[in-house]
Amino acid sequence: MYNINRRKFLGYFGCSCCSLILPSCSTVPITERKQLSIISESRINRQSAIAYENFRNKSKLITKGKELNEIREIGRKMEIAVSAFFKKENKDDPTENFGWDYVLVDNDKMVNAWCMPGGKIAVYTGLLKITKNTDALSIVMGHEIAHAVARHSLERMSHAMTINLGTTVADIFLGGAINRTRNTVGQNTGLDIFKLGIMNPFGRKQETEADYLGLIFSSLSGYNIKESVNLWKRMAANKKGKETPVFLSTHPSSKKRIENLSNWIVDVMIKYPPIKT
Repeated sequence: MYNINRRKFLGYFGCSCCSLILPSCSTVPITERKQLSIISESRINRQSAIAYENFRNKSKLITKGKELNEIREIGRKMEIAVSAFFKKENKDDPTENFGWDYVLVDNDKMVNAWCMPGGKIAVYTGLLKITKNTDALSIVMGHEIAHAVARHSLERMSHAMTINLGTTVADIFLGGAINRTRNTVGQNTGLDIFKLGIMNPFGRKQETEADYLGLIFSSLSGYNIKESVNLWKRMAANKKGKETPVFLSTHPSSKKRIENLSNWIVDVMIKYPPIKT
């Protein structure tokens, strides 16, 4: 068997990782944050479209009415505004290949909304009890659309693949020390140190970025983004002080979100006013 010392191994391993990662970086629109992207966007969009159709077929959906029409109207305005903005800036439109669709899920207990890669959006009726008005709903939908525009799902999958590959190869060289440590900590505390130390903070970064981009998309679409602060105050009240501690969560606290939004509002209104289409 060919022997290699620790220093050489780490050098080769680092070079191999760099050769994988460096050509696979992309940039988040508007924020210009560099992100890892080792999975093709077309691939994840195809997978998401299949998952979305399965979800539609198995869920109780509201197929008509004022609330669904409002969701579709907000979505359509954002589709047009986002595309027009990037065209105006002479930049590639990240939504060009999206297959937009909107559903309203009949579930009053679920205070949630999501957007799959490729522009497949679901809003739950329980969320509408918190949003209460069109401007607040636009903030939530802008946030979810921002996840798709910023390719956050693709980025998460890329990071997970890279971390799994890196730790697996390193663990072979280290005789399983990484995995043993991870398992020991998990058994003693019930916590995953990789999730706490890497994926949760990464998730919070994405959520904060989606809050910012979503605020921009709502402003470009002509909605009152000052309502974002009121929305998150209602969100905090709905949680009744039972929020997950930040270090255990993939999301920023309601307090932090209110602080961020308050700091961004004026700047966003000035830089990203309603776009004329």
